[in-house]
Order: sequence, then C-alpha cells, then structure tokens
Amino acid sequence: MAATDFKDYYAILGLNKTATSDELKKTFRKLARKYHPDMNPGNKEAEARFKEVNEAYEVLSDPEKRKKYDQYGQYWKQAATTPGGWPGGGSTNVDFGGVDFSEYGSFDEFINALLGRAGSSPGSARNAKWNYSNYRTSGGPTGFGGFEDFAGYENRTAGSSLDTEVAISLTLGEAFRGTSKRVATGEVSIPAGVKTGSKIRIKGKGQVDQYTKQQGDLYLKLEVLPHPFFQFEGENLVCEVPITPDEAVLGSSIEVPAPEGMITVKFPAGIRSGQSLRLRGKGWPKPKKDERTDLLVKIAIVPPKELTTLEREAYEKIQANRTFNPRSNLNQMVL
Repeated sequence: MAATDFKDYYAILGLNKTATSDELKKTFRKLARKYHPDMNPGNKEAEARFKEVNEAYEVLSDPEKRKKYDQYGQYWKQAATTPGGWPGGGSTNVDFGGVDFSEYGSFDEFINALLGRAGSSPGSARNAKWNYSNYRTSGGPTGFGGFEDFAGYENRTAGSSLDTEVAISLTLGEAFRGTSKRVATGEVSIPAGVKTGSKIRIKGKGQVDQYTKQQGDLYLKLEVLPHPFFQFEGENLVCEVPITPDEAVLGSSIEVPAPEGMITVKFPAGIRSGQSLRLRGKGWPKPKKDERTDLLVKIAIVPPKELTTLEREAYEKIQANRTFNPRSNLNQMVL
C-alpha cells in the first residue's frame, strides 16, 4: 500500500490512539447513524463516509487488527496476512523500535532491508544482516543486530493455527434477508437471521501450511450495524411508534413499519405511553428454521407542538369538562 493510500482510521472516527473500546463503539454508532444510507437516501457523499466509518471501526474494534495497525501503520494489511504479523508466520514478537516505515516504498522493501537482501537501501532498518549459517532453531539467529527474538523462524507454521477470522459488517436489511460478501478467498454467502456476534465457519478456506499443504478454516465474525428504527430486545425486534393524544384516548388503526413492509396495527382505547403491542411472527428470522420471532411495537404518545384555532378550542373544551384526574390519589403519598 502506498503512503498516499493510507487511511488514518482514528482521524476518520475523530478519535486518538488512546480511545477505549467503549469510546470507539459509542463514536461509531453515532457516526453510523448519521451517515447511514437509510438516513441519507441518494446521498453519495454520505454513503462514502458511511463506508469509511464502517471500515475504520471494523479494523479498530478488532484487538489484533488494531494492534497491527498501530504497530505497522500503512503496512498493517501486509503484516496481517501471515500469523504473528511477520512474513513466514509463527508467533514471534519482533520489536521494530523506531524504524521509520515511510522510508520504504512497500512492505517488501522493508523486509529486504531488514534481512540484508539485494536491493535494500544502505543503512535502512539499521542495515540488519541475516547470517543463515548462524541460524539455530533452538536459540534463534546470532549476530542479528538487535533482533534476537527470532527463534523458530524456520519452523514457523508448526503448532500455529491455520484458521483465519474475518470481521464483516452488515446492514440490518442484509442480515435480515441474507446476502453475499466478497473476502480475500472469494465470495461467501451469509444466511438470513444472523446477528452481532454470530460466527460462520467455512471449511478449507483458511491459511495454507506451505510444507504440509494443510488448510485451515475461515471464520466470519459478524456485526449488524445500528438501524435508525429497529433494535433488538433479546431475540425479538423492537421499535417505537408515536401516536396522538386523541388516538390514545379513542383507539385507532395505524400503519407501522415491519422489516418486510408496512402493516396495519390496531390498538385499543386508553393505551398508555410505554405499552407494547406484540406482533407475533413479524420479527427476526430464526436461524435454520422457517420461523420468525416477534416484533414489539412500543407506543409513545406525542402531543402536537402547534395547534390550529379549532384544535385549541377543542382541547380547551375537553379540559374544561374533563372528569378524569390521573393524580387523584397523589395526596396519599405525602409522608
């Protein structure tokens, strides 16, 4: 990756490197809601920002990816393609100290310089030399100039996991209907009904041991992005729908959004704010079953902010003739 292609994920989210995971999640949800395509229909700029925010969160929310991003900067993706973040794999922890990665045009150039290969810049990466004849599996390379912790390089895949985990973010609609996503190994299918925390195992699509030719599995770690209207409450979907005071008093039938479209919901007279209507089988798909959970519609009574003359006269008439007093027993609460 060229330096000009490097994306500062912290800057995209408006955070610094000391941001906690909670701060990261809170900021992401705020920005995801702000730039969500459903909130900005047809706005290409908002769509691009949404993708940037999603990409930044996908990397920084993963502890291993964030560690590599912080350590390798613009070369973090190359470092993340092998176990341990080092070409050849293994669990070796190499401290690169104050190496300035910007001196190199690519990650390969940096590796060539580090290993003393032809074409490396004189003096770069401390002009480290690889003396292969001095290499010992038990004790690591000798005379390696500050890079002593390199034991086990030749045996790099032994005992290491070949499984690969990839984080994928989905809109609520994609998760509801199921979708396909492209990853490094090709296109993968995601079934309907997945939720944040769901994992999908794809056999034989992980890393390959170059010696044994064994191949690990690919695990998809899924996250469903926040939606401006629907949320999860346990296994069910929940949403909040506003109604007017007269609808609450008299009861009514209204149109309510469900995942597959608008549906008519009837509620009784005298319903209160905070009460929920349960729409059975209108919620989230159950994995591996041709069933759905329930949709809970929470009622919020919303008074009008502006009244016509006729409406005000009607409310004043109601107020003058009202017999119901919801506070009639409050005098019994005095200590």
